[in-house]
Amino acid sequence: MATTVGELLPDQYWQKLCPPVPEPGFHDPSELERVWGAQWGSHDEVGRLRDVLMRRPGNEFAQIREDAWNEAAGALVDPNGGWYWESRVGPDLDVIAAQHAGLVAALEGEGVTVHFADGLPERFTKAVYTRDPLISLPGGMLIGRMAPAMRRGEEPSITRAVAAAGAPILSTIIGSGMMEGGSFVKLAPKVAAFSTSIRCNTEAADQLAEVLSRIGIELMVVPMGGFSIHIDGHFGMVDVDKAVVDAPGLPHWFLDKLVELGIEPIWCAPGEHWAINCLAVAPGRVIMCDDCPRTAEALTRRGVEVITIPYFELHKNGGGVHCSTMELRRDPAA
Repeated sequence: MATTVGELLPDQYWQKLCPPVPEPGFHDPSELERVWGAQWGSHDEVGRLRDVLMRRPGNEFAQIREDAWNEAAGALVDPNGGWYWESRVGPDLDVIAAQHAGLVAALEGEGVTVHFADGLPERFTKAVYTRDPLISLPGGMLIGRMAPAMRRGEEPSITRAVAAAGAPILSTIIGSGMMEGGSFVKLAPKVAAFSTSIRCNTEAADQLAEVLSRIGIELMVVPMGGFSIHIDGHFGMVDVDKAVVDAPGLPHWFLDKLVELGIEPIWCAPGEHWAINCLAVAPGRVIMCDDCPRTAEALTRRGVEVITIPYFELHKNGGGVHCSTMELRRDPAA
């Protein structure tokens, strides 16, 4: 039977029968669940931790030599810039493995699913610190760009690990931007901070601010002093309204901003700076190294539950509990 003129349709008219659906938007919780299988990323630093990214230590520490002591730096330092170690005594590989495994066990004991990035060539002596190549945002992850040559190249491995876990990648720092995850912190539902330093620059801050503006989050840029590299060496959220703080390492205006945001500072005890590098697994519940008793006591007095583990050998490589983990998924605290 011949088709009449009234029945003729444009080429590819079927596309109109399967129309685009822009709403609900990407960040709608039901849309994330339907498309990505979960509400990936994190809105804050303290909500119930569900999934975390780590990397097991391998043989990379075996190359650190005790004949490389640099008296001026107070550390063992590779003359070629490939590693440093903050002790005269070289790494104890068995202790490193045991303490890292202890952190994994503590997380799993809290009901956290631990995802592991693949091992890397032995030149990557800092790759155990999975905090730095990326940051966690509402809805997914942003891949950073490492600053020093000894870490540049970790980014592809981290990208593959995030994709393997199933989490969306929202953006990547490009150009000459330098951004590491230890320099980023979410302070409130609509306020975050990024510390510029010898490792993290304003170009990365500008790119990050643009991504956050699309999510409705304001970014404060906090310059670090001297050779301090990351804000998580001076500031760590432990509850929705509490943080452990190293006051001398932060600008005074930032301390004032904490008061405006209703965040109570709990001062880190002198000589216990690794206490700041703790990790919240739930509001008011943190995992912390066990060599910071005075700070742990101060947190306990303020109603924060502290789980302590030995982690001293990993500290000598320049990172702690917080550095060794990156949250892939947290429940919103509020």
